Amino acid sequence: MKIPKQTILYIAWSIALVAMLGSLFFSNVLGFAPCILCWYQRILMYPLVAILAVGILKKDTAVWVYVLPLSVIGALVALYHFLLNINVIPEKLAPCTFGVSCTAKYFNFFGFINIPFLSLLAFISITILMLWYKNTAREGNNL
Repeated sequence: MKIPKQTILYIAWSIALVAMLGSLFFSNVLGFAPCILCWYQRILMYPLVAILAVGILKKDTAVWVYVLPLSVIGALVALYHFLLNINVIPEKLAPCTFGVSCTAKYFNFFGFINIPFLSLLAFISITILMLWYKNTAREGNNL
């Protein structure tokens, strides 16, 4: 199956947009207060919506250069948060010293699907898509 390289950007942008809207839904509609790690993940995810949109509009083949640092760092923060949330990392190592606990569990499906997991999935997906886009842009072909 051949996928035009521009479509890769649209998919990454869609994932970032859904992640941003999902986090806003969780906090503003459902009333889930974000912890400090949630805020860091938001700081890294929200700009991806704009960066990818500009990359799409300008047909910037180097957009991956701007996206990858944010998505990789976001994936690392989300992984740490996820491991805290499922008790692999002890709660005493949580950076949340005041306010909402980083180990707060608002929902948990199948024992592992929670908000940090969804964030991790989004960041990893965007990272993989940007690596794929980088390779197709470098080769100068339409996959």
